[in-house]
Amino acid sequence: MSLFCAQPKAQYLSHKSAIDTAVKRVLDSGTYILGTEVKNFEDEFAAYCDTKVGVGVSSGTEAIHLALRAANIGDGDDVITVSHTATATISAIELVGANPIIIDIDPIHFTLDPTKVANAITHRTKAIVPVHLYGQPADMDPIMDIARQHKIHVIEDCAQAHGAKYKGRRVGSIGDLGCFSFYPTKNLGAIGDGGMIVGNDVYLTDRCRRIREYGWDKERRAIVPGWNTRLDEVQAAILRAKLPTLDTDNKQRRKIADTYDRELGKMDIQTPAQRADCEHVFHLYVIRHQNRDALISHMKKADIYAGIHYHPPVHHHPAYSDRLKIAKNMGCTEAAAAEIVSLPLYPELTNGEVKTIIASLQEFFSERHHD
Repeated sequence: MSLFCAQPKAQYLSHKSAIDTAVKRVLDSGTYILGTEVKNFEDEFAAYCDTKVGVGVSSGTEAIHLALRAANIGDGDDVITVSHTATATISAIELVGANPIIIDIDPIHFTLDPTKVANAITHRTKAIVPVHLYGQPADMDPIMDIARQHKIHVIEDCAQAHGAKYKGRRVGSIGDLGCFSFYPTKNLGAIGDGGMIVGNDVYLTDRCRRIREYGWDKERRAIVPGWNTRLDEVQAAILRAKLPTLDTDNKQRRKIADTYDRELGKMDIQTPAQRADCEHVFHLYVIRHQNRDALISHMKKADIYAGIHYHPPVHHHPAYSDRLKIAKNMGCTEAAAAEIVSLPLYPELTNGEVKTIIASLQEFFSERHHD
């Protein structure tokens, strides 16, 4: 059997009965747009995140897009973020007409480096979008301190960190708004696209709710400009079925990560560093090695398909290479992008499969030792 970084079908099969029941419930209800499933999931997921409000939207990209727009960020405004992320982070900023301002990551955890933020702030800066990468929270306290000092918004990109905690606080509950993706490979994944904005600022969350459906109020009058970016009833029902096991699934991810840490620590591999006082939920298990391509090729021979998240950095993509404003020093981003490898990790990965992956890595280093 081939092993990949994620196996969405394995997630479905492990929750099959609950998911099938949830889908049938929607089909039988006759209500297919913004019904009780979306409302209940919004409430349940917001409570899980320790926030007051949840607003279901069509994707994680749209979650960031609407959050920025709700905060009145638009044409000509600057938004500070990183390039070591999915392109969705950058495209969402550009959707509101704002300028992504790219700074470097810290060399240990690969998240936005707070020490680089202050120098990037100008009179045009209106927001910071820290990315909680691979399941690891960004260093939020200094980021929030800087944001409050300069009176700018913080929109958390939580697409890879469902359930992660920063000093006891759930990601998504720390900034002004938190944005989640429910893409099928996520820690909490739908069977299709979906997203959520969570927060405690009722003004901002109310604006998000209006914008996601044409800017309507309860009488369907367009109070603000908006469009259609709603979370689907079927996807909401599926996510409700899976939410009760999210913490258990994350615990299993950490268990697998602990096994990797223990065994890979004996090899010439840099294993993921975990930020102190935080709970990493290991959306991805990302190692570093100087001969990344050879390692990936070796594993592929054993039907193990490691990934690279992310190479190249967004500012090197053809669509962005000549347009993004980047910091003078992007050394940590460039170095990480050249060496990172994502190993298979998902709750359904068996002990035997984990051993197979480790054995393949051991073989790689044994062969190199004898060359």
